[in-house]
Amino acid sequence: MFMSEVNHQSIKTNGINIHVAEQGTGPLVLLLHGFPEIWYSWRHQLNYLAQNGYHAVAPDLRGYGDSDSPINSDSYTLHHIVGDLIGLLDHFGEHKAYVVGSDWGANIGWHLSLFRPDRVKGFVALGVPYFPRSPTDKTVETIRKVYGDGAHVCQFQEPGRAERAFARYDCLTVMKKFLLITWTHFITAPPGMEIVDFLPTPSVLPSWITEEELMVFADKFQESGFTGAFNYYRAMDL
Repeated sequence: MFMSEVNHQSIKTNGINIHVAEQGTGPLVLLLHGFPEIWYSWRHQLNYLAQNGYHAVAPDLRGYGDSDSPINSDSYTLHHIVGDLIGLLDHFGEHKAYVVGSDWGANIGWHLSLFRPDRVKGFVALGVPYFPRSPTDKTVETIRKVYGDGAHVCQFQEPGRAERAFARYDCLTVMKKFLLITWTHFITAPPGMEIVDFLPTPSVLPSWITEEELMVFADKFQESGFTGAFNYYRAMDL
């Protein structure tokens, strides 16, 4: 079957520019990445979906990669992110799309489905089930009560703290620490330790990823920094 190339473009949506990678033609499938990732996480799925008759679109979510990264964390609520995605659907002239989300992308996909069910044909969530917002308890405080201050969600709250901790490592090492995690439990560092220091750096790569592929992620975060990604956590209680 003829294989189209991955096309890249920047789309004006919801007041910012969002970079997308797209491949194929047919019904729209929106692929939403997690932390700390970019569109490139979906490189294999873009190819497969395009070969099977779909228009696969993987954006760099706001704050990531080649998309705009508003400075204020107040600009990273789920309403903002869902608004970005509705703008992408409008740009492509699609009333409805299939949505696939992993990690933060799953949380965003749940809320896209919740806020605008009229725009979603179907949704696949990877790694994160739907958690209704408590009418009384703040999300971050609930996590702090259950897991303590060592939880990554809690450590990412204070502006500058996680940025300083991550800056002690080169971006390739940070990618290895977070993208190659095999733990199945909630990530929590011991008292007095930063999460990025606590996570091990694998000495051997798994068979499903190469050093060159990890460098694609690392190079983008070297350009963008991590503040945009941390701002998702800092807006969790808004």
